[in-house]
Amino acid sequence: MTNTASASFPQIVPMGLAGLLVRFSARLDERANRAALAFRAAVEAVRPEGVEETASSLGSVFLRFDPGVTDHRKLSERVADLLGARDWFAAPLPAGRRLWTVPAVFDGPDLAAAASLVGLSPSDAAEELAAARVRVLAIGFAPGLPYMGTLPAHWDIPRQTALTPVAPAGAIVVAVRQIIIFPTATPTGWRQVGRTGFRAFRPGAADPFPLAAGDEIRFRPVTGRDLDALTSADPAGGGAVAEALP
Repeated sequence: MTNTASASFPQIVPMGLAGLLVRFSARLDERANRAALAFRAAVEAVRPEGVEETASSLGSVFLRFDPGVTDHRKLSERVADLLGARDWFAAPLPAGRRLWTVPAVFDGPDLAAAASLVGLSPSDAAEELAAARVRVLAIGFAPGLPYMGTLPAHWDIPRQTALTPVAPAGAIVVAVRQIIIFPTATPTGWRQVGRTGFRAFRPGAADPFPLAAGDEIRFRPVTGRDLDALTSADPAGGGAVAEALP
């Protein structure tokens, strides 16, 4: 990721009538994502008066507050104090994260095109993706959808200029040094390079969103037949397992 952390960040930006955005970068940035994850955890721990909900994105944290309890000025002052308490760009990632091992097949319809853009053969591209260990940078766009990264610099490939009408649930897609597992069937401009039986959105389950920002993912290459068997035995997880990270 490009390092854009500078003296101009973090920034506190009012959002609408009942929101505050704390920005750590203007673009995708490794240190800014770590800062956002750590800062959100700190906000959740102290719960400033009036804050009702928080959410992190690639490089920022959104705070939704009750305007009957606090306002932009008061909350901005409280947030500024918290920001000044430490160097959030150097803060450790929050506790409670998990490492997921996800069985996958890298045989997607766009693998050859993505490999060509990256400058690798399809087999080498598949091997590199299978070996990647990535972090869930943010959850967004669709319920449970994980933006994960970052891939090596040569995976900074653009989105397609045309949409693929439907990428199925479990599709593994890539673009701009990130990788996504689609939780549901979704139109996309990202290139599908593989598939998995893992479902990041499980309606009706006690925990419909198994992944959280800060979790890490590594893929375990399997054959198509093995993936079908794993998904048949474990329709929601596709054979994925999670373990606590230190």
